[in-house]
Amino acid sequence: MLLVIGNKNYSSWSLRPWIALKVFGFGFDEKKIPLDEKGTKDAILAHSPAGKVPILIDGKTTVWDSLAILEYLAERNRKLWPADPAERARARSLAAEMHSGFPSLRNHMSMNVRKRYPGKGRAPEVLAEIERIKAIWNQAQKPFLFGTFTAADAMYAPVVLPSVPTRSTCHAPREATTTPCSSCRRCRNGSPRRSARPSRFRSSTCTGEGLRSRRRGAR
Repeated sequence: MLLVIGNKNYSSWSLRPWIALKVFGFGFDEKKIPLDEKGTKDAILAHSPAGKVPILIDGKTTVWDSLAILEYLAERNRKLWPADPAERARARSLAAEMHSGFPSLRNHMSMNVRKRYPGKGRAPEVLAEIERIKAIWNQAQKPFLFGTFTAADAMYAPVVLPSVPTRSTCHAPREATTTPCSSCRRCRNGSPRRSARPSRFRSSTCTGEGLRSRRRGAR
């Protein structure tokens, strides 16, 4: 399998399927396409007509969109979703909520693992969405949302990743900030890391810590 992605430090959509592939031990190669460059669109279109990353290529099968990729992986490993039908339905609902929801958090707290912007972007509508995420985590069965790692954890992991060093991003209780990024050794091996090295990322586009890159071409 080949996973075509943007930079995992900035593209939360690229990070989500990568985490799932790592945690469940799928064999895959990784092709990184620099985003927001002159040739970015053409480079992505060479792999998918949708023109966005991430993209999973498995032989003659091409799957794009983070959640669609997770569903495809779940057909190969059923453990990506809870075994219990009711829990599985809730896990899918939570994953879909992250996929389509939290617009204020996305707009005000875009993802940049290499930088910190304490206190920025905390508009009232953002804080309301943070409270919703805290409520989800507080109902977790530990150490992950449904006891063991599932696709739902992959969807929420980028929200927690910037908060792990300081536990300040979402002000969630310490016991609630348990995600693949903080609990899974396999995930931590090769996960995005903070770096003092200058980044090409335009820091002016990032007003906080949170969900996604504002770079075009990611979903």
